[in-house]
Amino acid sequence: MCDTQPCRIRISISPEATRMQFMLLFSRQGKLRLQKWYIAHPDKLKKKITRELVALVLSRKPKMCSFLEWKDLKVVYKRYASLYFCCAIEAEDNELLTLEVIHRYVELLDKYFGSVCELDIIFNFEKAYFMLDELLLGGEVQETSKKNVLKAIAAQDLLQEEETPQGFFEDHGLG
Repeated sequence: MCDTQPCRIRISISPEATRMQFMLLFSRQGKLRLQKWYIAHPDKLKKKITRELVALVLSRKPKMCSFLEWKDLKVVYKRYASLYFCCAIEAEDNELLTLEVIHRYVELLDKYFGSVCELDIIFNFEKAYFMLDELLLGGEVQETSKKNVLKAIAAQDLLQEEETPQGFFEDHGLG
C-alpha cells in the first residue's frame, strides 16, 4: 500500500465535531459568573436550564465522571479551583474534544490573568467574554492557536487604552 510512496495519514475532525449549545461558568456556591448561549432560548428557559445544571453538577462527587446525559444533550464539565466550566453538546458530539476546548479556554484565561481566579472573571468579565468569542464562534472552535487569541486580546487592550477619556482632561489642561 505504501511501498513506493510516503504514507500520509490524514486525521480530520468534522465541522460538526463539537457544536456547543452553551457554556456556563459558576462558582462552588452556585453563583453564575459567565454564560454564553449558542442556541436561542427565552430568558425564562435559560434560567431554568442554568438552575437545573448548576444543582446537578454541584451535587456530584469530585471523583465522578465529568460527562453526563441530560435531556437530549450531553453535559461536559470540569472544575478549576473554585469555578466550574460546564458545556452542553449534542448527544453524538465528542466529549473529550469538549473537555479540550474547556481546558484551552482556561489556559487562555491563565495566560492573560496570570493564574486566573473567580475575582478575575467577576471584575474583568468583558475580557473573559472576548477571549471566549475569539476561541469559539457559534459554538464551534474558531481559533486553535493560543498565541493568536492572546494577540487579538492584546490588540483589543491597546485600542481600549487609546480610547480612554483621560486624554480629554489632559488636552484641556485639567489633568
